[in-house]
Amino acid sequence: MAGPFEAVFDGVRLTLRVTPKASRNGISGLVDTASGAKALKVMVTAVPENGKANEAVVKLLAKAWKLPKTSLTVVAGATDRNKIVHVAGDPAELMRRLTALLSEEGTDG
Repeated sequence: MAGPFEAVFDGVRLTLRVTPKASRNGISGLVDTASGAKALKVMVTAVPENGKANEAVVKLLAKAWKLPKTSLTVVAGATDRNKIVHVAGDPAELMRRLTALLSEEGTDG
């Protein structure tokens, strides 16, 4: 499965499709990207100005997955709807944990 997670040497890279200025904050499942891969669809109420939406995304994911906010970093797409977030930690543990959490969340956000 070409999911939104990719293990890297110091953690996991996560492909996101972000909707800023949404009616609520939430994770709403997976969407297909232009390249045919999968991205995690995330909605935040924050506006896409001065990094506010990025901060909201990091806060939402950290809370949903019970991770410290400091372990999540937007590494690509800071000003784009399509983002890559790096989650620092043990890649094998993170892949297992995040994949399990994603299947629990399903598509309700």
